[in-house]
Parts: sequence; structure tokens; C-alpha cells
Amino acid sequence: MSTAAQGPLHGVRVVELAGIGPGPFAAMLLADLGADVVRVDRPGGPGLGIDPAHDVTNRNKRSVVVDLKSPYGAARVLDLAERADVLVEGYRPGVAERLGVGPAECHARNPRLVYGRMTGWGQDGPLAERAGHDVSYIAVTGALGLIGRPGEPPAVPANLLGDYAGGSLYLVVGVLAALHHARATGTGQVVDAAIVDGTAHLSAMIHGMLSAGAWQDRRGANLLDGGCPYYGTYETADGGHMAVGALEDRFSEQFLRLLDLPDLLDARGDLSRWDELRTRIADRFRTRTRAQWTAVFAGTDACVAPVLSLREAPHHPHLAARGTFTEHAGLTQPAPAPRFSATPATVRTGPALPGADTEAVARDWDVPALADGDRPAPAADRAHRPDDDRTPPGRPSRKAHQ
Repeated sequence: MSTAAQGPLHGVRVVELAGIGPGPFAAMLLADLGADVVRVDRPGGPGLGIDPAHDVTNRNKRSVVVDLKSPYGAARVLDLAERADVLVEGYRPGVAERLGVGPAECHARNPRLVYGRMTGWGQDGPLAERAGHDVSYIAVTGALGLIGRPGEPPAVPANLLGDYAGGSLYLVVGVLAALHHARATGTGQVVDAAIVDGTAHLSAMIHGMLSAGAWQDRRGANLLDGGCPYYGTYETADGGHMAVGALEDRFSEQFLRLLDLPDLLDARGDLSRWDELRTRIADRFRTRTRAQWTAVFAGTDACVAPVLSLREAPHHPHLAARGTFTEHAGLTQPAPAPRFSATPATVRTGPALPGADTEAVARDWDVPALADGDRPAPAADRAHRPDDDRTPPGRPSRKAHQ
């Protein structure tokens, strides 16, 4: 396989200390983009209750098993960190340090390492050492309070908004920015990616609107939160739903004509009539099935789309034509994103099974192989290990920075 066919991060080496949630997703994104991601699994697995063969967030990776609580577990991870460009961990603050694989230990072996830390609350602050989950983090940022109908509890957006948007994607942005700096200067650094920070950052535009008086600080009363009758979801005759985003005049005009409600055209800009508009539109949508309304709005600029389930989405004609979903190793899954004209990203391998790649990683990364995970390599082997002759193109030799 050519370098171009393996993605724009081909040649970048990443160590992922196994966890759950945003850390593995961030590492998957790096792996999708071509990085050689080695996941350091713990004995017994992460305890997710999912068959590792179906854990899509571990695709395009390789796995070794290391017991970090064993006498020589830290040494094994530090051997990998010495040869890596990036390390990603998602422990609570201080845990990596107690295990002997914190930033100080890693940078002592590899000064140019980018050390990515993924947490909910961040590395400092009153809640830094407290437990939490996606819903906890987005709650305090104000983001969760935006979502849902007025008079009802906020709607929980799975773990997409906090874990993955506010967490994983910000970690990846930070890691890539720090990697650019490290390659320019030879100096690595720590990236503190906190879900509370990233989720708050996502609401920048809304805070601007709030400041300008263009956003009410309550649910279901604004242009983009379901308050506007031209931006929201409506139930159909068969219990399905249609999503409407006909905000601009030219789009809402098409929308109302196709809905056969032309008498409402003049009421579009009258906020006092929003409740009336929403009721009339909802009543109209309940007269036909989701499939029938999909056919009505097909090929138009009314900005109306059917709300599909996870199993339905891969079969949508547009997504199927673009290959937005793909099948690999018997698993239907989202294809890598975004897309690159010169270095396309692909699903190269299925989910990495814990420990399946121990020998290959030891060979390719030129680190000591410990079959039983309990005996260190001879000190002389570690001290005199030569630079890897298989250094990929574009990856500078460590000698240049030591």
C-alpha cells in the first residue's frame, strides 16, 4: 500500500493508554488518518461489556497488553513513548504520574513527545479529581440546558456533544497543533483537553447572540433550538419524524408551498404567531407518512429531511452514493472523515484485539518484547538499542533532537 493510500498522518506513531469514551475515539481518528496507533490494553480489558471484535473505536490500531501495576509495566510503556510522536491518556489527574508514565517520565525519555491528556473536568480546578460522565460535563457548561422542549427536562444528546465533540475532537486539534510545533522546534508539550472546556468553546456563537440580545437564555425560544417553527422536528402519520431547517425566506416559502400552507407565508416574520405556525405545520405533517413527505420534498431547497435511525442511515441514497458508511470485517460503520484529495483515509484493519499485536509492535517499533509482561529486557539492550532503520518518510530521526 502506498504512503498516500494510508492517510496524511502516515509515519506518525501514537501510544494510546487504554480507556473508555473520548480517548479511544480521538486515537481512532488519528489512526483513521494514517497514524500507527498502538493501544496499550490492560489485562482483562476496559470493562465496557462489548465484544472487542465489535469495538469500532479500536479500528486501524494495534494492541499490546501491559499491566501498568506490575513492577515493569511502566518501563514497557516508556519504551514505547521513547519511540512515539504522541501519547494519549485519559486517567484522572495524577494517576499517570503514580503509575510512572506521566509527562515528566515520558519527556525524560523523549523530549519531543506530544503528551495528550483527556479528562472531563481538566487537570486542575475544584472538580478535577471527581468522577463524571458526558452528561455531567455538558450540564455545567450550559450546553445541556439548551437542548429540549420548554417545560420538559433537557434532552440528553447521547454522548456525542461532550465526549466526542467537546472532548475527542478538541484533543485531536490540540495534539496536531502541538505535533506541528514539536516538529518545528524539537520540543514536545502537554495538551490538557477537558470536555468542559471544549463544550463551552462550542457555544461561542450562542454566547455572542446572547450578549447581543438575539438569544433568550431558555429552551425552545430561539432560532436554532426548536423555538422557531421553521427549524425543528415534526411527527408524521406513521410515527416517524421530519426535520425542518427552512430558515431563510426563499427556503421557507418553498417549504410552506409544498406543505400546502400558502396562507402562512405572510406570518413568517411575526414572532407572535410562532405558536400558531407550529401547530398548523404539525397538524399538516401528521396527515402523511414519513416516506410520503420525503417524496414531497425530494429534489427541493425546502431544507426538509427524514429523521432516520442508526440502521437506516447507511441506506440513505446520498450517504450511500458518497460512501459515508462502509463495511469492514463484517461491521457496518462510519467511514473515516474528513476526506483528502492526495492522502485518502481508509479503514485498513478491524478492531484491534487486546494483545494481538505484541510481537509485531516490538519488531516495528524496535522495543523489547516481553512475552510474559513481567520481565524487563536486559539493561544493556535498552541502553544500546539503535535508532529504528524503518523510520517512515517524513519522520525525523530521534538523533536530530537529542
